[in-house]
Amino acid sequence: MNHFKLKDFPNGSVRLNQGPLQARLQLNKQYVMSLTNENLLRNFYLEAGLWSYSGNGGTTSATATSMDGPEQWHWGWESPTCELRGHMMGHWLSAAARIYRQTSDNLVKAKADFIVTELARCQEAIGSGWLAAFPETYMHRIVKGKWVWAPHYTVHKLLMGLYEMHQLAGNEQALTVMVDMAAWFYEWTDTFSRKQMDDLLDQETGGMLETWADLYGLTKDVKHRELISRYDRRRFFDALIAGEDALTNKHANTQIPEILGAAKAWEVTGEGRYRQIVEAFWKCAVEDRGYLVTGAADDAELWMPAGNMTRMGVGQEHCVNYNMMRLAHVLLRWTGNPAYADYWERRFINGVLAHQHSETGMISYFLGIGAGSSKKWGSPTQHFWCCHGTLVQANASYDEQIFLKDEGGIAILQWLPASLTTKVDDAALTLTIEQDGQHGLYPLNSWNVAGMTAITKVDQPPIPVHRPDRFKYEMNVALSTNKVFGLKLRLPWWLNGKALIYVNGVLQVGDWQPSTYAVLEREWADGDHIQVELPKTLTAEQLPGEPDTYAFLDGPIVLAGLVAEERRLAGNPERLDTLLVPDRERNHSWWNSGYYRTKGQECGIRFIPLYEIKDEAYSVYFPMRPASVYS
Repeated sequence: MNHFKLKDFPNGSVRLNQGPLQARLQLNKQYVMSLTNENLLRNFYLEAGLWSYSGNGGTTSATATSMDGPEQWHWGWESPTCELRGHMMGHWLSAAARIYRQTSDNLVKAKADFIVTELARCQEAIGSGWLAAFPETYMHRIVKGKWVWAPHYTVHKLLMGLYEMHQLAGNEQALTVMVDMAAWFYEWTDTFSRKQMDDLLDQETGGMLETWADLYGLTKDVKHRELISRYDRRRFFDALIAGEDALTNKHANTQIPEILGAAKAWEVTGEGRYRQIVEAFWKCAVEDRGYLVTGAADDAELWMPAGNMTRMGVGQEHCVNYNMMRLAHVLLRWTGNPAYADYWERRFINGVLAHQHSETGMISYFLGIGAGSSKKWGSPTQHFWCCHGTLVQANASYDEQIFLKDEGGIAILQWLPASLTTKVDDAALTLTIEQDGQHGLYPLNSWNVAGMTAITKVDQPPIPVHRPDRFKYEMNVALSTNKVFGLKLRLPWWLNGKALIYVNGVLQVGDWQPSTYAVLEREWADGDHIQVELPKTLTAEQLPGEPDTYAFLDGPIVLAGLVAEERRLAGNPERLDTLLVPDRERNHSWWNSGYYRTKGQECGIRFIPLYEIKDEAYSVYFPMRPASVYS
């Protein structure tokens, strides 16, 4: 069905260029590959009775005589005594598939393919089509209304990983395993009345609707279509369509996967009600509710009230952040509206990057933004929170929203250093985005060859005296044959003043506003060069529900003050140059974005990007009073 204004490019078309984001991708890949097959599969082997099995030709899985002691095993939420065990497997498969999509690393694919083969063996040993790291009896218990910790959630993660192994890594066996699991669920739910099914879904549904929609999109099997209908959570969806606030103080990451399921159901069935559900949810969760400076509207996993987010006690959850980014990407593809890319960018910089330790690669489950916050980091094998799973997925997905196909050509949605390899009709095209070396490697800073050359040679262009007030990007076209097509460049929400766009040195003319596109349509040739300058400035955003409390941004980058308690600042939020001044502007061969310090305050505070916080205590929101109060 042709539902989309924008479409994804085929797998492997987009690659990150050298720089800090690629380094983070590699850090994530190293961690994904460090998790052993035995540890990932242990609970599945135990459930299938294969842990100490030795078949023809020798042992094919871990054995009871293994010298790998329990101190090396996966614990936390992957412990054999935890009801949520097995969720990490699905996240791992998804991450491996996405890493393979971007890197074509056959070692990653070989490891993931082996895992899928072993999962299929576990499914065969169980014999009913069931596959999980926990028994089928968990499902029978929830039907009786007895508490079990989120079995649908866990199964959905596994099926999502299998689906992406099939779609992104070309593993056919993964689809077979999914089909057999679908047969189990079809039979299990076949005798339930609609009320029984609705009661079940009210208790816990995970993202199963998305799974069945994914599967139906591939098979067109009527039984898979029926599973979509059965897992339609009508009570929640109908309330949204009716315009009710069905979210406040509800568990955010329970509901977003259900909405992602509705989105996929619309894509594969064309049933308009599903699109209504998604749009009603976005209106309730984002447009009417508002959000914090990071883009979050949840605290401690619960939706905060619309327009009143003063409680900020625990912080935003990474799973919510990631799944709202997934939903924004869906709506961007449907509508082409750059506002969804703006939202994605805000949550990427101040969510995905801010939740991950840039040196260890580990996750902070919650990201506090209240006074005196700190990040609590997970460990490689001892925690395995739900957010640990979305960590490896999110950090394998930087490529998904940089370039998208547009009716008239190509849309550039995110200003991240990357390359697109594709075709325009019969012409081979490579389009690259790089950042000007003297303007930092946004959104992270790093040394680069251009910057090193500039500080060592006298015949280079002069280096600005102070930190530039704009981000600059260079785009290069490599094209086998001249072609006419359009480039749509997103002009972001944080733009301060007029964007400057040059094609082969010639300034382009256009009335370009924030949150719109600059459209360049022409005959492109090999060697064409585009330069884009996006002016930025310091801004203050009010805490929803508290008029005199503000957070600060440098362009899209949320700033964190290095202070362990609430501090009141004196100043004018509309004249931040009187309150904050640049700090540590220059670092060897690059400029530091987002570094400031206060002036004219009773006690000085340094500010750095929220995504650079590691172990420091920090605050994001600050009460403010006019400077005259202290004069």
